[in-house]
Amino acid sequence: MTLSCGLDFGTSNSTLGRVDANGVPQLVDLEDGQPTMPSVLFFGAEDRTIHFGRAALSEYVSGADGRLLRSIKSVLGTKLFDDGVRLGARVYRFDDILGIFVAEMKARGEAVTGLELDAVVVGRPVQFVDDDAVADAEAQRQLEQAVRRQGFAHVEFQFEPIAAALDYERQVAGEKLALIVDLGGGTSDFSLVRVSPDRAGRPDRTDDILATAGVHIGGTDFDRLLAMSRVMPELGLGSRTLDGKRHLPVAPYNDLSTWHRINRLYDAKALRDLRSTMREAREAEKVETFVMLVEERLGHRLIGAVEAAKIALSDSDEVAFSFAVRERVIETSITVSQLGEALAASIGRLEETITETVRLAGIGAGDVDSMILTGGSTLVPAVADRLRAMMPDAEVVRTDVLGSVGMGLALEARRIFGP
Repeated sequence: MTLSCGLDFGTSNSTLGRVDANGVPQLVDLEDGQPTMPSVLFFGAEDRTIHFGRAALSEYVSGADGRLLRSIKSVLGTKLFDDGVRLGARVYRFDDILGIFVAEMKARGEAVTGLELDAVVVGRPVQFVDDDAVADAEAQRQLEQAVRRQGFAHVEFQFEPIAAALDYERQVAGEKLALIVDLGGGTSDFSLVRVSPDRAGRPDRTDDILATAGVHIGGTDFDRLLAMSRVMPELGLGSRTLDGKRHLPVAPYNDLSTWHRINRLYDAKALRDLRSTMREAREAEKVETFVMLVEERLGHRLIGAVEAAKIALSDSDEVAFSFAVRERVIETSITVSQLGEALAASIGRLEETITETVRLAGIGAGDVDSMILTGGSTLVPAVADRLRAMMPDAEVVRTDVLGSVGMGLALEARRIFGP
């Protein structure tokens, strides 16, 4: 017997959804009883084993020798997709890496359900790549190819915010005009959708989607911006050369702050360039700490600590940031207002995209009944507060921020493929 499912392959976390015999969507437990699995792989150098999700993060944090890969969705549609990643004696292309991760999700889903999964609706952002239709189409093709190679005979796509709307629709009593705000790890998508119990069963919902828009901004960008603003200056960013005539190069700090670019710093030439920068730097000790960090391959762990600080600011006005590198410690404090300042330009782009979504729909902000918040980045107060202020009269509904898209994709899969 075959089974259809919904696959939400996220920048930070992934889920697999299915619909039970009573028509209720649910997420399959993918790891240690959890319905979410971090979109992370760790290639162990010693045991030649590939670890996934939390287990991958655990291996990395334990100091095991190997290579951590995270935010792999971010390379879709970009030039980085064709790059190879050397892991031991083998070079993996990113389509291989995507396929390995999808195959693991499929295998775990089949182990839990006891059924073969061969039909899937895959979630996709409204835009994989901003303002580039050709690259966007190529990104979907790359993802579809990786999914099909793992044994899915039938593959369809649905926008992630539309999937969130399908999940939300199960709880509404009457018709509403909903703005779906889906702020994920790598992209932010917005959709204006009419939802109601009567519309839920329709095979074609095209007319209910008034407008969609998206921008390539998400949680990993927030991590990068916070790192560049508060942590990288502790490693020399913004300082000058000994002669005072120029600032130190910015590119290495950008690489260290960007998940899928960190591995570039571990190249021998990149390390030589950093050491050369250290010799020219007025604040050489800070740059030396940067060099030590790269030598110890602590880049991903550093940005993981930045991400943890960002999350902690959802509940605290200020957090103390501390990160050890050999005998040294990178220390600073981060306040909610500083986080807001670091993200101000990006939040402004989110606001502009929402305004464009409303304009495309031909309505006013006051016509929106509900603002549906989904995706982990909606938990950042600096973001959520400014979005709420755009539509003060709309009911704010917070969904299962990590699960609503997967459950909506499962509903769409049942509609298209059946059980």
